[in-house]
Amino acid sequence: MKNFFYNLTPDIILRALEQSGLEPTGHCMALNSYENRVYDLKLEDGTHVVAKFYRPGRWSREQILEEHEFLISLRDDEIPVCAPRGFADGATLHEIEGIYYAIWPRTGGRVPDELSDEVLGILGRTLARIHNMGASKNAVYRIALTGETYGLKPLAFLQENGFLPPHCAGRYADAVHEIVKLYDELRRDVPFHRIHGDCHLGNLLHGAEGWYFLDFDDFLNGPAVQDVWMMVPARDREGLRQREVFLEAYGQFREFDRSTLRLIEPLRALRYINYAAWIARRWEDPAFPRAFPHFGTVQYWEECTADLEEQIKYFHETVEDIPEGLRREQDANGKQEELTNKDYFWDWEDK
Repeated sequence: MKNFFYNLTPDIILRALEQSGLEPTGHCMALNSYENRVYDLKLEDGTHVVAKFYRPGRWSREQILEEHEFLISLRDDEIPVCAPRGFADGATLHEIEGIYYAIWPRTGGRVPDELSDEVLGILGRTLARIHNMGASKNAVYRIALTGETYGLKPLAFLQENGFLPPHCAGRYADAVHEIVKLYDELRRDVPFHRIHGDCHLGNLLHGAEGWYFLDFDDFLNGPAVQDVWMMVPARDREGLRQREVFLEAYGQFREFDRSTLRLIEPLRALRYINYAAWIARRWEDPAFPRAFPHFGTVQYWEECTADLEEQIKYFHETVEDIPEGLRREQDANGKQEELTNKDYFWDWEDK
């Protein structure tokens, strides 16, 4: 099945649409997508659709349909998302050779390079509306954003499949376990509900009809702050100012618990961990070694390990209300032990 997915041809794609009752002209253009196979297709009536063929083994039928249900409910509430289009039989999901596929309206527009304060306001209010709908019920078949799902399971995959080089495997694992401990303790009383899950600027589109939120493939049950920090990820002075603009607009439609902002750095670190395992799980797909040639090298893992350790250090330096049991050992002056080059480079020697 995987080889079939890796080698999808225009003939197979056109056959899938024809068996679903559509009349493609033969125009079939591949669109950028690492996770799935996505194509722009022209129909005989002159319209275009986007066909998405889901990576086998990534989601169950129930998980995909749960995504579709969420998107349709958002669209019906006039929230600007791109929802799947139904086939002639009313279904939104069909299958060919064990590969699930769906069709979507083609949404024209461009991906933003940066966001003005006016746009931050629009997006903040829109995300609040998405979260209002998301909080109406939890997803049944989707995962929750926990330390286990985004930290421990990815770590186990990397360890069991020999991706981590021996000289930094221990440090990497130690960092993951500390990040998971921080996150799971801090999120203990934080409400979870359906969220986008991958809400970065690349999943926004601005067109003639305004702003659209795209690609809910990774939607899950999680804390609202996950979508917030990914929308405004920078942590410098300007980034913090933009976050305030965004949250002020968000608050016009939904209350936001600012105490959850302390989850941002653990969440950022969990994304690093999950992302590395995401690439590793797909390494047999010929598209991935071409797209990520640096992945798996000694330098790659050294940088990943240092990034996680830096995240932990940054968290302890910048978050004030850390529960006592989570605070790091401090020296007599009340400062954390400073990390040196030896902590970041396994072969470093002092001169």
